[in-house]
Amino acid sequence: MDNIKFYKYQATGNDFILIDNRTTGYKFSSGQIQKLCDRKFGIGADGLILIQDHDSYDFEMVYYNPDGSQSLCGNGSRCAVNFASHLGIVGKSTRFLAYDGEHLAEILDNEEVRLKMADVQNVRLMADGMFIDTGSPHLIKYVINVKNYRVYDEGKAIRNGGLFKEAGVNVNFVEITGNSEIFNRTYERGVENETLSCGTGVTAAAISASHKGLESPVTVNTIGGTLAVEFKKHEDGSYSDVYLIGPAERVFEGTIEMPA
Repeated sequence: MDNIKFYKYQATGNDFILIDNRTTGYKFSSGQIQKLCDRKFGIGADGLILIQDHDSYDFEMVYYNPDGSQSLCGNGSRCAVNFASHLGIVGKSTRFLAYDGEHLAEILDNEEVRLKMADVQNVRLMADGMFIDTGSPHLIKYVINVKNYRVYDEGKAIRNGGLFKEAGVNVNFVEITGNSEIFNRTYERGVENETLSCGTGVTAAAISASHKGLESPVTVNTIGGTLAVEFKKHEDGSYSDVYLIGPAERVFEGTIEMPA
């Protein structure tokens, strides 16, 4: 069995296992990913990130949810940028490839990471809320007293029912708390639980808030910390120059035997 060198990062409480896969070329099955991300029998994480070489980009970020499925992860992307800097692959700015395509990012003077997200083409107003795809699909619901809301129960029911039963969806519960400020809580598909923060969810929530009269930049508070989202809103309902800004920190590093 190989011993795998790993690093643990967190971004506003969203935590990830990061592996430099440029020379090792590890391939992980869904079962192995589930074991690594298990909080009692593995390292424990909201996802696994592999950093790999790419001919056209500084690096490629390959992201897996704890169940082995793939998507874009905004908080994970910011961790990947800091990790790539730690490895000496990039300096203060980078252009890298992720699940939904190209991303630009920079490490700011305060060590926070400013990540350029994909343009958002449309916001679908639905009976249950707003549907927005920010590299991962999100449903936004506005609620009162979000800090005490039954996020797990309600999120799980929506994610597994109705229109979203087959493909699933991330469910965000949002409350406006100021002129340019919201509080967001997310039930994440793939994690199948509430996470302390979700980068693509925070981005979707901030964009949805523009339909409520909030202007860019929007401050987004989560249980795990505070982020900011910048965007340009266009008359046709699309959004460009979307940036997710927040911290990403290394927690520890170690080795673990490759699970069976």
